[in-house]
Amino acid sequence: MMVTDNEYLLSLSLLKESEDHVEFKSARRNYPYNGGKRIEPKERRHCVLGYIVALANENGGRLVLGMEDNHPHEVCGSDFAQGQCGELESAIYDSLGLRVKTIEEYSNGKRVLILEVPSRPIGKLLKFEGVPLMRVGEDLHEMSDAQMLKILSETEPDFSAKICDGLLLSDLDEEAIARMKIKYAEKQNSPGFRMLPTEQVLKDLELLNEGKLNYAALMLVGKQEVIHRLLPQFNIVVEYRKNRALIPYNARKEFQLPLFIGVDKVWEYLNQPLSNPEMHLRMGTYIYDIQSFNEDSVREAILNAVAHRSMQIQSDVVIKQSPDELVILNPGGFPLGVDMNNILTVSSNPRSKRLVEVLQKTGLVERSGQGVDKMFSNSIMDGKILPSFEGTDFYQVQLTMNAKLHYPRLARLVRSEQERRGEDNPLTVFDLIALYHVNRGETNKLQRYDLERLEKEGLVIKKEDVWEIKGGNDPLNDPLNDPLNDPLNDPLNDPLNDKVQEPEIHLNKRQNKIVDLVHKNFSISREDLSKKLGVSVATVRRDMKTLGYVWKGHSTSGHWEKDDNNKQN
Repeated sequence: MMVTDNEYLLSLSLLKESEDHVEFKSARRNYPYNGGKRIEPKERRHCVLGYIVALANENGGRLVLGMEDNHPHEVCGSDFAQGQCGELESAIYDSLGLRVKTIEEYSNGKRVLILEVPSRPIGKLLKFEGVPLMRVGEDLHEMSDAQMLKILSETEPDFSAKICDGLLLSDLDEEAIARMKIKYAEKQNSPGFRMLPTEQVLKDLELLNEGKLNYAALMLVGKQEVIHRLLPQFNIVVEYRKNRALIPYNARKEFQLPLFIGVDKVWEYLNQPLSNPEMHLRMGTYIYDIQSFNEDSVREAILNAVAHRSMQIQSDVVIKQSPDELVILNPGGFPLGVDMNNILTVSSNPRSKRLVEVLQKTGLVERSGQGVDKMFSNSIMDGKILPSFEGTDFYQVQLTMNAKLHYPRLARLVRSEQERRGEDNPLTVFDLIALYHVNRGETNKLQRYDLERLEKEGLVIKKEDVWEIKGGNDPLNDPLNDPLNDPLNDPLNDPLNDKVQEPEIHLNKRQNKIVDLVHKNFSISREDLSKKLGVSVATVRRDMKTLGYVWKGHSTSGHWEKDDNNKQN
């Protein structure tokens, strides 16, 4: 048995590498992070990233640096990432999308670094330099075809269809049930459904089976206190900030309610006049009111976040609202087969399929695969920047919706064209996206036949080898400075904005990038920021002071906080 004064390290030394998913490496000095100077691929994989990939592929484990490879795993000490644990966690996240936790322990003055590696997502493989790795004895091997097929064939079970032990008919909310009956009757054009007994309705919607209720019933119509007791992670948190750069919120509210009540309550909270002011678009003699945050899009996004979230992760759905944007975060990455490149073209497989089936039958969400179409179409019709899923990783989905009317000319064109075409022949979401890219001068993202088709329909023209939408593209350098809309919007919205917004802060592109990086990782160091931005640490230090960020805590384990007293104007 290993001799040590550290009980945690002693307990580690008793673990078996294969059965207990732990890997010991002496790593005294200069242990490679990503292959180092080695040339042979089989040698390069023996590094920190290689072992993290292999451990994640076997459902997670621990990589221990500073203890001998062989039993009894005596402490020998390691200098790997000493004083740079925060930077190491950030680098691993950037490389693999994994949130690895680092722990430093000491025995007789010798340092041991433990990396706690989470499991890969269901149905997904991690690779090092293009190779999916697995541990075999003391070596790292390319994963076998059989093992790869087994992982890629995995499917997530429908959480919402599982029986919810302890849930009784008396635990259901009568108001939520009444709303569910009304919504179903309206959607299915079946007035008599409202008069059916509750138990029959629950059976028809497959929420009750052989006298037992499932989790879909709890989430849709369960009483608030019962949801809190049986499924505490089923919670929506809304945070409001006067400026998106702020770290502390100005207001916060939690909604742990059945969905048939909760989604209305969340929207009411988001849709207050000061936090969701209207903008105004002139089209000839008409003036259209445009919400900063479109109700249909927001409701769809909230319900999608709930339906696609992972209930295995004990986190809330979080909505961050500011005058400029609405960010919705839900635990769990994209469903199997979905990514940022194909989200508009593939039908998703929700983690709570039974829940989604009821939401579709009652008209609360679109048919599978059409909800995101609606969000993109509404954004273009309202002259806004497209919704973004940047910031999404294996363990959370991040959706950002922009508030501002950036492209009034585009909005006028697509609205008038949709009105001319009518309901039988509308522009598709892909037509709208093509016009959006033309308006932004991004024709490199389109196929030539798309441009020629739009030209034939009179929606785009070519001037001196530059494509434009009918009526001319919106200016990209100052898209809000539209002489027709500003006289309408300014006197109507400025009194509202003055009450809710802080004095305007003009940020350059680099400073906006800093805000995004800090919001993703409040512990990111100045050195890491300088590397990601390609500027000096001194420049980062000046920008942080300008933005009002101050470092709190130890130099290697602290975090950034917002302190407006520190801000330079």
